Amino acid sequence: MAALVKAINTKIRSNAVLDYVCSTHFWGPVSNFGIPVAAVMDTQKSPDLISGKMTLALVIYSATFMRYSLAVTPKNYLLFGCHFINEGAQLTQGYRFLQWHNWGGKEKAGLAGAVDASVDKAKELEAKVKSSVSK
Repeated sequence: MAALVKAINTKIRSNAVLDYVCSTHFWGPVSNFGIPVAAVMDTQKSPDLISGKMTLALVIYSATFMRYSLAVTPKNYLLFGCHFINEGAQLTQGYRFLQWHNWGGKEKAGLAGAVDASVDKAKELEAKVKSSVSK
């Protein structure tokens, strides 16, 4: 049985593509791509759900591993791409967090909601007035 496993391993390692696909240089970044996918999907959610501390931690994490992916031998461009996408998504989330909490985004949203409610109320009153006048 050990000879069979050794023969299969030798066969896989002799093919450059299969050797890469069976390595941690491939499966590490592939499994790690869940983080940037989730971050990109989160850009569509409300900014009041964003954690500033977690976003900062993920920005530092992705920057660190982008550097690491180019420092190892051989360079791991798949890992670099994963963390590059995550860095961009986390910086976007950081901007949205600052916009919402520090630069008046929350107040603007509240004001827009109040204006929309006033417009709806005015349309209701206009409809009532028109129905009263037509009677």
